[in-house]
Amino acid sequence: MNSKIAEDLKTAMKSGDKFRLSVLRMLKSALQLDSISKKHELSDEEVMSVIKKQVKTRKDSIEEFKKYNKDEEVAKLEQEIEILNAYLPEEMSEEEINKVIEEVFKELNPTGMKDMGRVMKELNAKITNADMSLVSKIVKERLS
Repeated sequence: MNSKIAEDLKTAMKSGDKFRLSVLRMLKSALQLDSISKKHELSDEEVMSVIKKQVKTRKDSIEEFKKYNKDEEVAKLEQEIEILNAYLPEEMSEEEINKVIEEVFKELNPTGMKDMGRVMKELNAKITNADMSLVSKIVKERLS
């Protein structure tokens, strides 16, 4: 995964794609920081985790910018997310997420919001490639 990102960084440099280059540099920097803090070379799973955090940060920023009608910034962040998503496996559809949630609900039989943590812990283990804020929203709706 790291080599693919490094390769794409070189390609962006050669082609003069400044926007893509800046996004990939930010990603490479975040990966290096994580690698330094963990004191080892990152595995592919750890790299994906860092990329997911980067995407989540940008999604949160988009929500804030939308509140203040900063359409230019929103568009820029959406482009950044698109570039970052290329390194992640395809996200599960809402339908697939609902199936997993259904299985977990049958398994744990939650009775209310007090079981939210237990349900989310189980879902985190079973769902690897989905927007967890969407998962959380669906679970909250079902529990209330």
